[in-house]
Amino acid sequence: MADGRTQRTAVTGLGLVTPAGLGVEENWERVLSGRSCATRDPALAELSVDFSCRVPGFDAGELLGGFAGWQLERFVQLAVVASRMAVADAGWDATTWDGTRVGVVLGNSLGGAATFAEQHDTLRDRGAGKVSPLLVTKYMPNMVAGYVAIDCGARGPSLVTATACASGATAIGIARDLLRSGVCDIVLAGASESALTPTVMAGLCKMGALSKSGDAPEHAGKPFDAERDGFVAAEAAGVLVLEREADARARGAAIRAVVSGYGSSSDAHHATAPHPDGEGIERALRAALADAGADPSDVRHVNAHGTATAMNDLVEGRMLRRVLGDTPLVTSTKGVTGHALAAAGAIEAAYTVLAVQHGTVPPTANLKNPDPAIELDVVSGEPRTTPVDVAVSTSLGFGGHNAALVITSA
Repeated sequence: MADGRTQRTAVTGLGLVTPAGLGVEENWERVLSGRSCATRDPALAELSVDFSCRVPGFDAGELLGGFAGWQLERFVQLAVVASRMAVADAGWDATTWDGTRVGVVLGNSLGGAATFAEQHDTLRDRGAGKVSPLLVTKYMPNMVAGYVAIDCGARGPSLVTATACASGATAIGIARDLLRSGVCDIVLAGASESALTPTVMAGLCKMGALSKSGDAPEHAGKPFDAERDGFVAAEAAGVLVLEREADARARGAAIRAVVSGYGSSSDAHHATAPHPDGEGIERALRAALADAGADPSDVRHVNAHGTATAMNDLVEGRMLRRVLGDTPLVTSTKGVTGHALAAAGAIEAAYTVLAVQHGTVPPTANLKNPDPAIELDVVSGEPRTTPVDVAVSTSLGFGGHNAALVITSA
């Protein structure tokens, strides 16, 4: 077995369950189209913001069986399906691998928000005796890693990262550390979130995070646009299978790309607003580049956090220009998928892997009038085809959490 401390981390499998579709092919096709997934949401009909980005055509009973359809919360269902996809894509058979050497690191923020709200109503209306015995296990955020580990027989470390909207990127960074340390030979890393409940959405709306462009939901969520007014909330799960590169090559695996660098930091500034100078995310990005042994001038593509909120895009845009210049092709895939909160960093890391693998940068949906204060080459309209040897994915989260990943060609 190769020494993990000297090995790069290979991405051998991807699993995507997002508003852009089920599986890598559907996702990549929709992201390259630059068409938003936002639609009216009947569950939010009573709210001032009555649209979201939900996963289409997701039938838990069909995909997972009847047991999982009623016992598992939706954020767990999404993750289990994405994990199965990723394992199959990596060419592994979870029934035959050595589960003691397989870890699971998944991000989540809001847990089973739908079940908690439903059971709160049950308690209020029908009394404590009618509360479901499944309330706690369906609500707990850690169950996303627990059930994925159960499903695939992963008996190594399993844990959940909760760094808000940076959770998915944080999970990938920690997973890479487990490989480097030699604790694991394979890690399933990523994140899942499904919290599009009226209560959560009302809270996001009151804090001014959501777009209110409800006349045409498909045109809401305009990352880096001068008329941006907030994000469209989404649900999603993204899972990457990570292995040491030498191990992956030894078994003849197809390597999609390599996670070459990871950096994280805290703003220590504000609960919801990024540091106005972007100081925290800049430190995370510079740390990731140093970890990868890459110079800022090497970066050809950035999948930016790009939430379409006024402050985030300006702060992040200025930071990217300061660190990387105006050469990299920048995109925010949130224009297509919406903002999947804890899952955002995971699915965007997957899209960055695909951009490196295919030499194609997706467009930023709904970008019509680029903000002149953001001096970046933000791709819009059509995808751009170009060699992408080094790419970056950035993630920022409430609480001042920052994470950056450097993805390079295999």
